Amino acid sequence: MHETLNYIVFGWYPYLCLTVFLVGSWLRFDREQYSWRSGSSQLLRRRQLMWGSNLFHVGILLIFVGHFVGLLTPIWVFDFIGISHTSKQWMAIVIGGVAGIACLIGTTLLVHRRLFDARIRKTSSFGDIAVLLLLYAQLLLGLATIPISLGHLDGHEMVKFMTWAQGILTLQPGVSSLVANVHPIFKLHLFLGMSIFLVFPFTRLVHVWSAPIWYLGRRGYQVVRSSNPSRPARSAPLTSGTRKVIRAQRPPGRVGSIPAE
Repeated sequence: MHETLNYIVFGWYPYLCLTVFLVGSWLRFDREQYSWRSGSSQLLRRRQLMWGSNLFHVGILLIFVGHFVGLLTPIWVFDFIGISHTSKQWMAIVIGGVAGIACLIGTTLLVHRRLFDARIRKTSSFGDIAVLLLLYAQLLLGLATIPISLGHLDGHEMVKFMTWAQGILTLQPGVSSLVANVHPIFKLHLFLGMSIFLVFPFTRLVHVWSAPIWYLGRRGYQVVRSSNPSRPARSAPLTSGTRKVIRAQRPPGRVGSIPAE
C-alpha cells in the first residue's frame, strides 16, 4: 500500500501537474486573455504593498532559480566545476534560507493586508486568498526542511531529489522509489510544490508569463496623427536619443475638440 501511494504521488502525480500547468496556461491565454492579469489593489495600504510585494517577488525569484538550477542541473556538472556535494548543500541552505525568509516576510505582509483590511478583503476573490495561503504554507515547509538538511551535509539526500526531478522530466521509470524513504517534511514540500503547478493556470499566478522581458530588445514606435483627415495614421520609428512630439491640429473648417494626445 505504501509503495503504491508513493508511486501515485511521486511517479504519476508530477505528470498530471505538469500537463495541467502547460495546457491550462496555454488555454487560458488563448481563451481568457482579459483575465490574464495579476489584479491590483495598490491604492490601498500602498506602503505595506510596496514592502510586501518587493520582498515576496525578490525572494520567490531567487527560490525558483535556486530550485530550477539545483534540481535540474546534472550532478556531473557540479563535480566538473569543483563544487562538492557538501558545498552545494550549504549553498542551498544559506541562499535558500535568506531568500525564504525574505519571501516569508513579504508574504506575511501581503496576507495580513488582504485578510485584515476590510476593503481589500471585500474585493478579493477566493483564488486571491487561497493562492497566497498556499504559497505561505509552502514557504513554511521549505524553511522547515533546513534543520533536517543540516543533518545531511554529505549531500546524499540532495542527490536523491536531483535524480528524481531529472528522472521525471526524462521519463525514467521507477524514480518514485528514490524519495520513498525521505523525511515526511520533504515529501509534503514536494507534494505542495507540485500542487502549485496544478492550480497555477486557474489563479493570478499566470501573470508570471506576462513578464515584459521582450520589450528590452524591441524598437520604439510612436503613433503620429495627421492633420489631414484623408491620410491614415501611421507608426513612426523613434531614433535613439530623439523624441519627437507632434501635436494634433484641428482640420480647417471643422467644428469640434482637438483629438486627445
